[in-house]
Amino acid sequence: MLDNLAVVLVKPRFPENIGMAVRACVNMGVSELVVVQPERWDVDRIQSLATIKGAELVRSIRVEDDLATALAGYHHVYGTTARTGGWRSEILSPEKAAPLITGQIAEGCKVAVLFGPEDKGLTNEETEICNQLLTIPVNPQASSLNLAQAVLIVLYECFKSGVRTPLVPGTSGAQSPLCTHAEQETVIRTLRDTLMRIDFLRKDNPDYFMLPVRRFLQKMALRRHEFALLMGVCRQVRWLADKAGVPELSTEQGAGQHASGSHVSGQHVSGAGSEGDDSGKPEK
Repeated sequence: MLDNLAVVLVKPRFPENIGMAVRACVNMGVSELVVVQPERWDVDRIQSLATIKGAELVRSIRVEDDLATALAGYHHVYGTTARTGGWRSEILSPEKAAPLITGQIAEGCKVAVLFGPEDKGLTNEETEICNQLLTIPVNPQASSLNLAQAVLIVLYECFKSGVRTPLVPGTSGAQSPLCTHAEQETVIRTLRDTLMRIDFLRKDNPDYFMLPVRRFLQKMALRRHEFALLMGVCRQVRWLADKAGVPELSTEQGAGQHASGSHVSGQHVSGAGSEGDDSGKPEK
């Protein structure tokens, strides 16, 4: 039912939690699970809690070494977090996110939902590359959820939404395909480097000053023809810069410090997996 929806577990600590997440996926009709940099990988311990029904999904789990590779083929990426306020002012509950997710699946899009490690949650950099954030409302006096509990809650809302509105991929009449996550990151990185070259962005911390542009593009659900247009604009600006004798960016400046081009790392925030968070500390 939710074949185009993937659960992505980022740096999970315990095989048992992966196994319970497998069981949640099977319960709700999700057939794709991606695990990024698991702290411990033990198929026997995973299978013991995935049950017999989850055996096929356990065998098909995709394990990746970095988040950029894991997300490259998805069109929409949702991240879980418990932090609200500031730039996270538009965080959705699973109930409100579910119709968006199932609607995107109905367009034929591939959607990923990220859950952070049990003890720390997703980092700032990991949440920044998400198109949308969601959080699970809980009692503030007892806010710690197990990782698999958080997965089950989010998928349950998507399952309900899919039942109410049957998912028929490719029936939305979209004018052109949506960009994949890798393409979104490519255009954001290209825009950043182009804007740096013409001194529109400060070179001391370009990724920080690029955040409003990043969030704007992530909200747009960029399509292929729009991707081509923006890349063409950047090429024209670079051509004019060459013609005017504006120097190229140095290798260090062009590489950037953001996760969009390679491995994602950085300071942790309360995300899915920390005390007071969506998926909480493991009940072990």
